Amino acid sequence: MIILGLDPGLGTTGWGLVHTQGNRLSHIANGQIRTESSAALASRLVTLDAALAGLIAAHNPDEAAVEEVFVNANPQSTLKLGQARGVVLLGAARSGMVVGEYAARLVKKSVVGVGNASKDQVHAMVCRLLPGCSIAGPDAADALAVAITHAHMRASAVHLSGRARP
Repeated sequence: MIILGLDPGLGTTGWGLVHTQGNRLSHIANGQIRTESSAALASRLVTLDAALAGLIAAHNPDEAAVEEVFVNANPQSTLKLGQARGVVLLGAARSGMVVGEYAARLVKKSVVGVGNASKDQVHAMVCRLLPGCSIAGPDAADALAVAITHAHMRASAVHLSGRARP
């Protein structure tokens, strides 16, 4: 199974693809989708949607996982992040994938072992869990961590129910 992890952002959306087979994880690819800060909001959202659609078409993932929004001190930033996250959720769901959503603290706890881990700790553990992968940046590392979390949660659900999810 191929899982697409997404760390949404208006300026930069990180993405990461992992292959799962039982308890084994392997890295497929990762990167960042960037939008021009000088472009209009609607144009930036269209750019994000088009890039995500191309990524999904190129890799044909089976499921997706998206990091949930955290609340910034600046309401405008939170709103823009929410709009980018909406585009990401729509793009993944439009392709027919199951889409999991995970809080940042859960992702950090799943990958590092503590919910208040730093970005550097997340990056280091992603490299340890996916040996040999070259990570395109902190947003891509976060996206891979989201994909890893989804794989762990999925494996736990299979273990508890005794069967795979449809």
